[in-house]
Amino acid sequence: MGINILWDQQAPGGIELPVVRMIAMILGRDPGLVEYPFLIDGYDRNRDQHDAQKILDRLQDTLKRRYDIPGPLLLVTSKDLYVNGCDFVFGLARPACGVAVVSTARLENDYYGRTPDDTDLIDRAAKEGAHELGHLIGLDHCGNPECVMFRPRTLDELDRKRKMLCPACRETLASWEER
Repeated sequence: MGINILWDQQAPGGIELPVVRMIAMILGRDPGLVEYPFLIDGYDRNRDQHDAQKILDRLQDTLKRRYDIPGPLLLVTSKDLYVNGCDFVFGLARPACGVAVVSTARLENDYYGRTPDDTDLIDRAAKEGAHELGHLIGLDHCGNPECVMFRPRTLDELDRKRKMLCPACRETLASWEER
């Protein structure tokens, strides 16, 4: 089962390949970059954010069904995301449908008034992308704050995560692969 990554045209360019390579290293699977026409909807004017659930609906209905994309599909976008009940989310997955989305909006240093740094952005996008793809291949949230499957609520928590699965998550993934 291949992993597919769709990079929104407005997402930061030039970092796609380093992010894909890091995700491959973290998950032990080679994702591929795919290109499909895709309209990002779900904009909420009151919040100045996009509803991540609506983006997943569109991914599921438009891309997975229309183009019959096999395997997990991750969209990387620059749009700031939210879900009801949360101020924001770095990303969101819908494992039952095999779709996920990650936003680079709050992964960039500029958002926090810090000095821009592509290395930080690549590191964060890879960890968050691997996290959401991890959900699509059978992993749940992990309580280990260094594991890529830990659910960060802040940028500092995301930065503390390592670019790896903890032993328990690696074991869970291996048991899924044996099925």
